[in-house]
Amino acid sequence: MKSKCFQPIARADARVLILGSLPGKVSLERNEYYAQPYNAFWRIMGELVGASPDLLYQNRLECLKHHHIAVWDVCAAGFRAGSLDSAIQLSTVRANDVGTFLRAHPGINLICFNGRKAEEIFIRKVRQESRAIFERIRYASLPSTSPAHAGMPFAQKLALWRNALSGATTLRPLATTSASSPSEEIEIHSFAVGS
Repeated sequence: MKSKCFQPIARADARVLILGSLPGKVSLERNEYYAQPYNAFWRIMGELVGASPDLLYQNRLECLKHHHIAVWDVCAAGFRAGSLDSAIQLSTVRANDVGTFLRAHPGINLICFNGRKAEEIFIRKVRQESRAIFERIRYASLPSTSPAHAGMPFAQKLALWRNALSGATTLRPLATTSASSPSEEIEIHSFAVGS
């Protein structure tokens, strides 16, 4: 089945961009980011910035924008059977123009990948375009909020997301959390353009 992404959720003053891979079946049916009820994305955003799944969808989006968070997907379109990221057929993926998006949102200094597949597609399909704009960005590889990534408990996912977003110095102070153990470290790195 061919899937298409939604329009990005962002204000001009966004400072963090969260990149997923491609909307799943339930999200496409509801025309909402992370609509699968067992996806932890909105629970995490509820804990961090108040964008709780209990709120109306539009109110959640407004809450994210108020906290300078943008949401989009790496893939503009692609084929996959079902909703698993592992089923995305990389050869069919058409990537979103992230470089143009970053130029339109110059305050973004951190891209958080919601799962390894989003990062993999970014590296293969987006970063191949040699653009200096990518050099100023920091990148955080975060655990997928998908229910398919059930091997990591919610509390651990939440701690990793909290650490990444609080480190962005873009949000109001977040609730404190205990220091993470080495197994809970977030990968924050820069990509060498053209490498």
